[in-house]
Parts: sequence; C-alpha cells; structure tokens
Amino acid sequence: MYACTSCARTYESSPDEPWRCACGHALDFADRPLPDGPAPDPVALDTRPGLWTFSEFLPMEPRVTLGEGWTPLVDAAEWDAQFKLEYVFPTGSFKDRGATTTLSWASQLGVETVIEDSSGNAGAAIATYAARTGIDAEIYVPAAVKPAKRRAIERAGATVVPIEGDRQAVTDACIEAAERGEGWYASHAWNPAFFAGTQTVAFELAAQRDWDVPDAVVLPLGHGTLFLGAYRGFKALLEAGWTTEMPRLLGAQAAGFAPIADELHGPTDAKNDVADGIQIRDPARKDQLLAAIEATGGDAIAVEAEETNAELDRLHRAGFYVEPTSASATAALATYRARGVIDDGDDVVVPLTGSALKMQ
Repeated sequence: MYACTSCARTYESSPDEPWRCACGHALDFADRPLPDGPAPDPVALDTRPGLWTFSEFLPMEPRVTLGEGWTPLVDAAEWDAQFKLEYVFPTGSFKDRGATTTLSWASQLGVETVIEDSSGNAGAAIATYAARTGIDAEIYVPAAVKPAKRRAIERAGATVVPIEGDRQAVTDACIEAAERGEGWYASHAWNPAFFAGTQTVAFELAAQRDWDVPDAVVLPLGHGTLFLGAYRGFKALLEAGWTTEMPRLLGAQAAGFAPIADELHGPTDAKNDVADGIQIRDPARKDQLLAAIEATGGDAIAVEAEETNAELDRLHRAGFYVEPTSASATAALATYRARGVIDDGDDVVVPLTGSALKMQ
C-alpha cells in the first residue's frame, strides 16, 4: 500500500493506481519493514546476495538482480575522506540500487511496460533491469543526451524517446505519457520502490564500517534519489537499533539548478552546465529533502562549473574515473571545509556516483 505523507491519503499498490497523490505530492510505501534482533556481525555477514543482503529492510519480492551492491569503500587521503565507489555498478552508476528494487516491484505487480525520464544514468539502469526482467521499457531523454548513455539504453532493448528542451521538458513529456496510460511510471524521482533501493547505500556503508556511521556524508543532489535514500537508510538503521547516530547529510547542487541551496542560502548568478546529472530545478520531493537536511543538521550548497571541472581532473589523476556529477560532491566537500561546516578530524564519506565511461 502507498501513502501520502502530505495529506494522508492511501492507495492500493497495483499497476492501475496513481503514481502520485491526488494532492500532487509523491507517494511512499505505507509500511517500511525493519528487522528483528541486533545487527549481525559484519565479518560474518553473507554478502553474496548483493544489496539484497538487507532484504529484511526491503518491501518487495521477487528479486530482479545483476549482482549489484557492496560497492567498495576506500580511503582517499588526498581528500581526508573515504569514497564509496558507486560508479562500479553493472550500468556504471548508483541508479542500479533503485532499478533492481523498482523492477522487482514492477514484476511483482505484473507490469508489462515501464516508462522513465532521465538525463541518462537512471534511464540506462531502468532499461537494463527491465531487460533482465522481460518488461518493455520506454525511456524519455533530452535530445542532447550523451551518445554513450543513449547507446546503453538502446542496447538493452528499450525505446528511446528524445525530447527537445531542458531536463524539465523531458519530465513533462514522460508524465504526460504516464497520464495517458502508456506505461507504469518507473520514475527514479517519484516511484517509492526506487528509494527502497537507494537506502541500501546506508546499510552497506554502516556495515563496511562495523556499524559505525561517519560524522558526515557529502552527496550530489538533484532529485535527491541517493540523498533521500541515504537519509531513510540511516534512519532505518537507527530505528532498528543497529546504529546509534545519524550522520549529517550535505548536498552538492549544480549552480543555476540549485533549488534546495537557493532556499537555504539565496540564489546566485552562476551556472553549472557540466554536472548534467543534477541539473534539476524542481525536485519531486523537495519538502522531504529539506526535512532530511533539517533532521540531520545538514546543508546544501551550489557548485560552479569551474569547481566541478577542477575536481574532475583531480579525481581522474588520482585514479577515480568518474563523471562530473561525482566531482561536484568532492568540490562541495572542499567548500564545506572552508566554511567550517566540516571540521578538521571529522569522519567524512563521499559516494562517487557515476562512471566517466558514459561521458562520451
């Protein structure tokens, strides 16, 4: 069952139910399962099921999987941080976390066709997991989408629907198709099943650190798929009694596409046209993102193109072959330190979210 946290309406979970509430707000699962008992010994934890190791936290079966999950957590001494390498997933981005749970849920509901709008990474993930499931997929993308990302979608057998205009125009076109009944909206911004998957980043991170959470996590922030997922995951761990603290969640937005940072700090005239993965002017769950920031003592800032490019070169020279959106997060890390938001000695993790193999 789905529930609206804004007006408290509820909906049965079926392919024919609305993908958003009648009040316009995003829907969530009415019940979020938690495991019974203490946290398992991380050394003895059987990680062979991938992120489905944490199935007790996940509200869906069956499992549509490509072995995703358990991305490496490595020291990054030059940044005085740890990096979680989310770009080593099967399709090259963290979006596989949400794709495996979303397509598992779609399969459970008996969905025949999914539709999604994306700047590339989410589209490639949904298309790939739809192929794994045997479900048809139509992916709406900007007409100027990077060719490698378009090829990844097409080679998975999905239909690519290119839309002229900005990222919002792509979303609008896909929503119109969803409202015409052309497919089940597998949106990484709206569909609650996607966030059930992205929350697993917190479970893995905590387990890799022997159930000790960092002081802060710095994440790219567009629609907030990973940001909000991390918040829900860390909150679930706390409620289950597996951890004792919440990290501060600190967002990195692209300047000129930074509605959360603008609300917190005021708008700027700068524009970041490099970090295409977070060029979102109207995130579907803006109120939930602001609430997560407030609840964790977090923040969000806008990162300029020059900062992103400089960090991208720095990351590549250090062996982290990521796309610009990831570099925006490490650029934000430097700004947070300069502003005193992150102190010397603070324990910080930065997820690197997408591979540079799809930049061409």
